Amino acid sequence: KPVTRVATAAMIPAILQNSGGANRKSDLMARFRLGDKIRTRNITTEGHTRLPRYARGKIGEILRAHGTHVLPDLSAHRLGDNPQWLYTVRFTAKELWGHDNTDSVMLDLWEPYLEPA
Repeated sequence: KPVTRVATAAMIPAILQNSGGANRKSDLMARFRLGDKIRTRNITTEGHTRLPRYARGKIGEILRAHGTHVLPDLSAHRLGDNPQWLYTVRFTAKELWGHDNTDSVMLDLWEPYLEPA
């Protein structure tokens, strides 16, 4: 019988302190640079993803590169860390929703979600 482990609220500070975070060393070279225009992939998945549906197939701009981190899409299913580059990407509200204003949204997105625009 599999063991189910449940973290209680009292356990969370120790878990976070000892987890080592999501940063992972990798030999992968960053595919994108600050200021690059990207298009998010229009992926359909039955499993876990951190790419919001409203941002799929949209054009944005790389604002920051955060280094390589655990890819949650695989880690959530216990398929390993698979370190990938993580970027902050800015999207205009017009690009995302067609609103003609000056608002923008920043999303932290992993490199496998992105392609050159």
